[in-house]
Amino acid sequence: MQTQRAVRLLQLTDTHLLGRRDALLYGICTYDTLQATLADAEKRYPGHDGILLTGDLVHDDAAGYALIREMFSDSQVPVYCIPGNHDLPDAMRQMLTDAPFILDMHCILHNWLVVLLDSTRENHVGGRLGPEQLQHLDVLLQQHPQHHTLICLHHHPIKMQSQWLDEIGLADGQAFHECIQRHQQVRGVLWGHVHQPLDKIIEGVHYMATPSTCAQFLQHSEEFTVAVQPPGYRTLELCPDGTIRTEVIRLESE
Repeated sequence: MQTQRAVRLLQLTDTHLLGRRDALLYGICTYDTLQATLADAEKRYPGHDGILLTGDLVHDDAAGYALIREMFSDSQVPVYCIPGNHDLPDAMRQMLTDAPFILDMHCILHNWLVVLLDSTRENHVGGRLGPEQLQHLDVLLQQHPQHHTLICLHHHPIKMQSQWLDEIGLADGQAFHECIQRHQQVRGVLWGHVHQPLDKIIEGVHYMATPSTCAQFLQHSEEFTVAVQPPGYRTLELCPDGTIRTEVIRLESE
């Protein structure tokens, strides 16, 4: 019998690309920071099986998807994409249709099920999954009880202890939590949106937030505040026994 191996993934999130390579957001060139972050990740974490782009690939600018395609089109591994509140879903689907990009709701990687959820709401900064998608998730988990499961979305389903951020999280986070608690194979939940790290175990499930590849938000702040911190990303090893080995890595400051 062939021994199962760990599934190795990279998470890059909140890239916020605009239509020009030199465009700035909060005084940061998001194209340059994504390029530097990706190069660092490829160097430090070679041999990964896939890349997760967990929302806000662009910043309200459909032309940014051409730069995403340029940056990742030569990837030798799948690039799994989910939308964030600054994305334009129709343009995203049109521009990222070919390999290596994958926008499907789920995939099987060895003995792991990776689920990609769309938590966006049209004309809202905050997120919601809605009854239909929650029911679909419930059925999907019923169909795969033998697979350890990682669930990815854009909006945070638990509190970040930051007043302004927690007003724009996942509106139906409690219903989401109740859904996954019915299925013991769920091992991890992963998101972006918050531009800061978090690792927390709740009832046996590893909840994970990850810094942006560009600007960061000040943790535990009452009002929107940009933090002076370097870009970051997350590595994940989804082990055959259901454990998750993960690390948040920051780029070294210049």
